[in-house]
Amino acid sequence: MAIIKLDNVSIRYITGDFKDIGLKEYIVRRLTGNYHVQEFWADRHITFSLEKGDMLGIIGANGAGKSTLLKAISGIMVATEGHTETHGSIAALLELTSGFDGNLTVRENTYLRGALLGYTREFMDRMYGQIIEFSELEQFQDRPFKQLSSGMKSRLAFSIACLVKPDILILDEVLSVGDGAFRVKSETKMKQILESGVTGILVSHAISQIREMCNKILWLDHGRQITFTDQVSLACDAYEEFALTKSIPKTEDDLRKLANAHARRVAEEQLKRRMSEAEKLQKMLEQGDSAAAEEAALNILKKYHPDLLSQQNAL
Repeated sequence: MAIIKLDNVSIRYITGDFKDIGLKEYIVRRLTGNYHVQEFWADRHITFSLEKGDMLGIIGANGAGKSTLLKAISGIMVATEGHTETHGSIAALLELTSGFDGNLTVRENTYLRGALLGYTREFMDRMYGQIIEFSELEQFQDRPFKQLSSGMKSRLAFSIACLVKPDILILDEVLSVGDGAFRVKSETKMKQILESGVTGILVSHAISQIREMCNKILWLDHGRQITFTDQVSLACDAYEEFALTKSIPKTEDDLRKLANAHARRVAEEQLKRRMSEAEKLQKMLEQGDSAAAEEAALNILKKYHPDLLSQQNAL
């Protein structure tokens, strides 16, 4: 059974001039047929499904409809058209510091966020120590939340969402929170969560994170579904090439052509780097002493041909 299933989901925003003209003018314009609104479709005809343990990476430029789609999946919004179906508890980190009270302490906010996620006081009593330890806020438990840095606030939100073990975990650009060490820790924790069977959705502009953590990809562009596939490397390669060429694939064949173009470009860049290293070595051989040239040659072999060094050592 699918844990998350979207069938032809579309989400529309309606914008008009009611706020600007006031109630009286609004009534007059409605009566005279002079009131106009504009429709904006943030997402259009999105269809996919996820099984237990899947990790979906959603990619796309700003304005592609990624965050809006997450709100529909998490229940914050209702789709204008189509059907959204989820099974199990959901922890959604869409706006990391939302749901916190700046005047309450870190301790109080931890229990508050837990309550918002539907967990009991007893459960939070058991998990509180782990949450604070993971977020590295042991020294700040009784500080007002508003005194924390943005990174510390994000660490607390991430820790609560991950350590309460939901059935579905939705992350919108949150694996980059905190410093480098915490980012590594958060990515490791996410992998552990997925191995336990949690179904996840990750929105990230860091394609390296998508490649490493996701087994399925949804590519959106201006609200349209470009592709949904389990060929993660193919989709990521095509997307990276799109970022340079702005060429949108319309068919599976177009997707593969973009991915192949990306592979050729990467190979050419690697060749240029190697040629540059070779030119540096040649210059050192011509102008430098023998010791410096020998060290440069060894460094190049270690970087590009460690197998040759291994063979030499074996001899």
